[in-house]
Amino acid sequence: MRMPSRVRNRHFLPFALITSATLLLTACGSGSSGTDTAEVAAQSDAIPTTDVVSSIPKDEKAAALLPPGVSGLTVGLSVGGTPPGTSFLDDGKTLAGQDVDFTNAVAKVLGIEVRTEQASFEAILPALDSGKYDLGVSNFGVTTERLKTIDFVTYINDGQGFATREDSKLSEVTDLRRLCGLTIATGAGTTFEATLEENKHLCTDAGEKAYTVQTYSEQGAIWSSLQQGRSDIVMSTINGLRYAVAHQKGVKFLNEFHRLDVGFAFDKGTELAPAFQAAVNRLIEDGTYARILKKWGTTDSAIAKSEISPPEVTTP
Repeated sequence: MRMPSRVRNRHFLPFALITSATLLLTACGSGSSGTDTAEVAAQSDAIPTTDVVSSIPKDEKAAALLPPGVSGLTVGLSVGGTPPGTSFLDDGKTLAGQDVDFTNAVAKVLGIEVRTEQASFEAILPALDSGKYDLGVSNFGVTTERLKTIDFVTYINDGQGFATREDSKLSEVTDLRRLCGLTIATGAGTTFEATLEENKHLCTDAGEKAYTVQTYSEQGAIWSSLQQGRSDIVMSTINGLRYAVAHQKGVKFLNEFHRLDVGFAFDKGTELAPAFQAAVNRLIEDGTYARILKKWGTTDSAIAKSEISPPEVTTP
């Protein structure tokens, strides 16, 4: 595997010195590490702030797998979603979310610094090839199409699901033909958009009116379109939908549609993958992994071990 030149001898200023210039991946808060924050999160709108990262020690074996000279990496991250996705705490500057915790946890295991550059979800993966980011972290699902240009290191299993208004007569969507004639709101540049666009023909092939796909870059806009009647149904991440319906009145989760592995995304041929895989597996072994999932209420998304660029999950 080739090593992108941008990773060679990458060094950063000490962590404290760059906070004023760029947003860093910090999700530590005042919560106790023994608090069942998943349960707390289900009962309030507060974003979990339990510190599950700061005490993680460096693992020398995992760190030894890094390419020589790598001491810090730049991460492309999409912000503006709802938990467990990445959002800001009340101070307006501290990032929090499941991806934030996993990125910080891996950085601690590897003994490296990470800094983020915010970008729209759809802009991150194309920017990996240009060298703008060393990796992308925004709940990126592993798909056959993406594997053509991207290497993944998996850390959870999430996937595609549906939600709608509470008063809707829509039932479980097990076949996309159930969406014929409806308007679906989803995220731009996502696997949801790709799945919907690729399967529009199912409706017309059956002699029915095709569904309409409306894409948005902000999660808030997606839910507004549903609440205001501009769309009939939302297609998004299973974990994100479950959280959203638990914290919004008038909406309901319909069902899981298709599970997908989710991973750290790298330009194809990266030499960073083995170190990241070892770091995730270390977190699984020492119990930190389970604590992160518990914090965000996503224990159903646990994986047994991290993999590098596995094939797309083909079963629902």
